[in-house]
Amino acid sequence: MLNLWRQQLGKVPMTVWQRTELQVLILADNGLTQLPTEIGGLQRLTTLDLGHNHLTSVPDELGDLTGLDGFLYLHDNRLTEIPDALRNLTRLRYLNVGENELTALPEAIGGMTGLIELRAQHNRLTTLPASIGDLRDLRELWLRGNTITTLPPSTGGLTELRHLDLRENALAELPDSLTDLPRLRHLDVRSNRLTQLPDWVVGMPSLEKLDLRWNACEPSSSQLTELERRGCVVLI
Repeated sequence: MLNLWRQQLGKVPMTVWQRTELQVLILADNGLTQLPTEIGGLQRLTTLDLGHNHLTSVPDELGDLTGLDGFLYLHDNRLTEIPDALRNLTRLRYLNVGENELTALPEAIGGMTGLIELRAQHNRLTTLPASIGDLRDLRELWLRGNTITTLPPSTGGLTELRHLDLRENALAELPDSLTDLPRLRHLDVRSNRLTQLPDWVVGMPSLEKLDLRWNACEPSSSQLTELERRGCVVLI
């Protein structure tokens, strides 16, 4: 493990890229503006933290780190896109690309089939790629603070999803694809543009918490009664 957190590096010394034995590399909060292609040589990495820097792009060689099976932090940078090469990271369990300037996630993200948690909060996303439904093991999806107006039908393929955070987006209605999420426990749609709650929400078998605050809708009395009867906490 090599922890260089907040060392004011500005640029990573070349000696770091020669440490091919590294399994955990932390380069967070160093004012980094670019990464060399040599990063792809760290084949034994399982966790990589590049958060809180000034990166506007990351090299395709990041996709060569096929040993990554823990965490990849790219949050709080200035990324406008992430490379398709990340599809090669099929063992990665946690990806954080939040607090960037992404207008879209690539279709290639559907190849990251090992993901259990995906964080893409506070970007500029308007929807998700159709391939999102290929992430069959995904349990948590965090999308707060984007401009999402709709979700693709393939979202219904996320059958292991437990937590869906859609706060502070631009949804005018809940997509019917959410009816296919049998394990969803927590649905957070605070601060959207919802005008009504569809009846199918009442039938979601695992729902334990529904947060509807700061929308223009409230559950009907019958919907609220049924949700509360099932033990679901409803915040309105």
